Amino acid sequence: MNEDQSLQLVWLIGALILVGSGLIVRRMPFGQTLKLVAAWVGIFGVGLVIVSFRGELTDLWHRVAGDLSGSQTVGNTLRLPMSDDGHFWVSASVNGHSQRFLIDSGATTTALSAGTARAAGVTIDDGALPVLLNTANGVVRARRGRAERFVVGPITARDLPVVIAAEFGDTNVIGMNFLSTLKSWRVEGRSLVLEPRGG
Repeated sequence: MNEDQSLQLVWLIGALILVGSGLIVRRMPFGQTLKLVAAWVGIFGVGLVIVSFRGELTDLWHRVAGDLSGSQTVGNTLRLPMSDDGHFWVSASVNGHSQRFLIDSGATTTALSAGTARAAGVTIDDGALPVLLNTANGVVRARRGRAERFVVGPITARDLPVVIAAEFGDTNVIGMNFLSTLKSWRVEGRSLVLEPRGG
């Protein structure tokens, strides 16, 4: 038994003693006490299983979420299918706010629409000079900001520089500054594979 398992066992025994002493003090009939003890043992057992297998349960959650969205997670590697429009899209979370993003290796910096930046509470650097971006619709003046927490499937980037402009409309783009934080990213057939460092 390793140290983590020992601590979990001590925690479980302590919790059962606490519940048991509470039931004894209430002087309930023996049958009812037994039912309550069995219920509490079941509750703590489920809690112990969740704590013990949290890594596996996280992987399972990512796999189920991926199946629903069309993406797949194996370990920490994310595989995204190509959309019908020939692009790769993914649901990402910016400071806890989920939004759809286009993955564009031609974009230098991750770009947020004004609405996404506002909803995610992204801090805009008012002291920095605006950045001029060449887009399909011409030159856009964007403001600089930082996403404290940027999550794509099992991959998390912290303090990620972003640019924000109303001219982006409803489109959000994951650029090279996110992709370059990964161990690797590649296209395999009709799938984009994102592999984080240490994954």
